[in-house]
Amino acid sequence: MRELIHFYNDPCLWALASDTTQPQELFLGEQLLRAAPKSLLDLLIRVVFCIVFFLIGARIIALLRRLTRNALARANASQEVKQFLDSAVKVGLYAFLIFQLAIRLGIDATTIATVLGTATATLGLAFQGSLKNCIGGIMIMLLHPFRVGDYIVESAFGNEGSVTEITIFYTRLATVDNKIILLPNGPLADASITNVTNEDCRRLELKVGLSYRADIRQAKAVLERLIQEEERIRKDKEYLIYVDELGSSSVVLGTRFWTGTGEYWPVKWDMLEAIKYAFEENGIEIPYPQVDVHVKSMEGLPKER
Repeated sequence: MRELIHFYNDPCLWALASDTTQPQELFLGEQLLRAAPKSLLDLLIRVVFCIVFFLIGARIIALLRRLTRNALARANASQEVKQFLDSAVKVGLYAFLIFQLAIRLGIDATTIATVLGTATATLGLAFQGSLKNCIGGIMIMLLHPFRVGDYIVESAFGNEGSVTEITIFYTRLATVDNKIILLPNGPLADASITNVTNEDCRRLELKVGLSYRADIRQAKAVLERLIQEEERIRKDKEYLIYVDELGSSSVVLGTRFWTGTGEYWPVKWDMLEAIKYAFEENGIEIPYPQVDVHVKSMEGLPKER
């Protein structure tokens, strides 16, 4: 203790201690300068390694996706199942690859798990719509309200078209004029969906007006002949020809028959044209809307002054 007190009270000893401390500080600075290039080199090696690792991982992911698609094709899986599982495998494998790259960069796995937990809670609140779309995509895959290739009409956004792709978050539609519509799966799963092409045949209804002077029996016979002559109309199913309405200026004659789903519109257009020509050839008048105007005599009315 006496030596320690003597050391603090002696200015010569303080000067000697300060002289010995300066070389030590210089020595530490030299060590840091020498270690800095090694640290930068190590970081550069890690970055290059991660880039190579990512490129190799991307190739492996592409291979695994191709193997998955081939396995689903051998299992005769539907097209929408193939697309859905392919997108799910892609997202999962790339997430695993990014996690491994973070570990290779020296980030602790516990830190990554903590950050992922916090980020998941934050992103879950920020991207509620995306989560709903993902759940909607799963519901569509389980319930199969439509499949790839079906023509649907949905009530959520008022769109319609042929389904070309079903992924985790959205469904792709192609309209008749070749426009592409992307529909989020969340609202689509909750919407009312009309699947137009789910069945192999559809019932077609046509209505045509006749003049009150026309012979209804003759018109029905003409329609009967046209239905029998049209090969695309299903003869194994019942068809009807009936008077639908006695309108203000015409007798509305209706007919219902069945045809193939893919031939619905061509049959409708061809039958309407055939009915027009057949009625003209048989002298059956198709009237247009008209109004009878009755003029009352002005006799006996007081004259204006």
